[in-house]
Amino acid sequence: MPDVRPPIAQSPRSTPPAASAQSTPSPQPLPLLIGGTWRVSAAEHSAPVLDPSRGSELARVPYATAAEIDAAVDAARRAFPAWREVPVTERAQVMFRYKRLLEEHLEELARMVSRENGKVIAEARGEVRRGIEVVDFAAGMPTLAMGETVEGVARRIDSHSVRVPLGVVAGITPFNFPAMIPLWMFPLAITAGNTFVLKPSDRTPMTAVRLAELLLAAGVPAGVLNVVHGGREAVDALLGHPGVQAVSFVGSEPVARHVYARAAAAGKRVQALAGAKNHLVVLPDAADWDLAIEAVMSSAFGSAGQRCLAGSVALPVGAAAEPFLERLARAAEAVVVGDPLDEATGIGPVIRQESKDRILDYVERGLRDGASLLVDGRRRVPENGFFVAPTILDRIDPDAALAREEIFGPVLAVIRVPTVEAAVEIVNRSQYGNAASIFTRSGRDAWYFRTRVEAGMVGINVGVAAPMAFFPFAGWKGSFFGDLHATGKDAVRFYTETRVVMERWE
Repeated sequence: MPDVRPPIAQSPRSTPPAASAQSTPSPQPLPLLIGGTWRVSAAEHSAPVLDPSRGSELARVPYATAAEIDAAVDAARRAFPAWREVPVTERAQVMFRYKRLLEEHLEELARMVSRENGKVIAEARGEVRRGIEVVDFAAGMPTLAMGETVEGVARRIDSHSVRVPLGVVAGITPFNFPAMIPLWMFPLAITAGNTFVLKPSDRTPMTAVRLAELLLAAGVPAGVLNVVHGGREAVDALLGHPGVQAVSFVGSEPVARHVYARAAAAGKRVQALAGAKNHLVVLPDAADWDLAIEAVMSSAFGSAGQRCLAGSVALPVGAAAEPFLERLARAAEAVVVGDPLDEATGIGPVIRQESKDRILDYVERGLRDGASLLVDGRRRVPENGFFVAPTILDRIDPDAALAREEIFGPVLAVIRVPTVEAAVEIVNRSQYGNAASIFTRSGRDAWYFRTRVEAGMVGINVGVAAPMAFFPFAGWKGSFFGDLHATGKDAVRFYTETRVVMERWE
């Protein structure tokens, strides 16, 4: 049995060689974690990790070589037999220690998220907290991994089922939640007995390096978690690697389709969380106008609209339109745009200049298609960095690009509808099915909405219908490719296989 006690605090394997890159005048390449050792990549190609609020360089991310990807998978493969034999109660203890370390470093992690991603510090703290909730859930694996038993399935024959780990799991994570989404994946996978290779976004890799460093400090053995960096080549190497048994992915819809098709064709288990076009329905009898406005603001413009639960289409019903939009416009115009580390800031930058350009192009297309510009966020921004202020376009055609396509920015399209039934019909036209919310006092309308809307996560007087860690992140339609979702018991089932045993003793 491997030693799963915490390593000595000064252990060299618990400190990445470029951990201080964020504070050095000349940014250094981030390290790879392979087999418990932080190493400098031999890659010839690297890219800048930018501070999106300033455009300045924070670090360099190396694009790992094929040999380094192989080495990481091989390290995970070699670590698997011993880690699988560690009692699940001991694996859970690693998660308890990890949770404590994450809580102790919450502010540090949040500031790192703000710096490399650009989301405001309050949202970054919330992101880290939601990630810690998954670690807390993973620590319950002794209960979550329980099987079932039936005595006497036939004469003198008993049967039981157990959940066993798969082997090596790869996780491919996006830029928009550099702390939370890795924490959706590897804590559950490794507490279930698997080993893991994490490939974070090449735009926000610094937080992942720090998360891995803290897990090593919590006492996970060498090779159980490995970290590699790169772009599409690294992703494809993991998708086709014979040593990888399962792949968890979060990202855009086109890439999710690619990940699902390629990994499934290679015989791997896949969960691929994809894009979204989430709708917010506001009825004239909304339970609390202040609550509704606050919820829609948070949903549409939180994280600068760069999240798969962002509400990007508002559907005011009938007489709700004028009072709702008047209040919403005032709130949007009052949002402070600027430094994400300033506690007074309400919205930070988008991730890159090309993202800003794409978002602004959608706004221009909407205006050309006949939309009315209710709040213009194109000019009310700082000179430096990649900023777009909250933008609201009214009277959108349901068939226009603004109504159908994922923008991934702080732009809210408004489609006025006469009834809740008409609102649901528009929601259900979407190729996506991540989330939808309704604001109403009517039990009848809320019931109709939640039973008829084609979305996996439904909010009733809740703007962001994000499930807690013990429920699955249940996207539907083009928002998810696979069978078992991330987090909750779905994730436990995804990261384990069922073994059924029949026993007869004479």
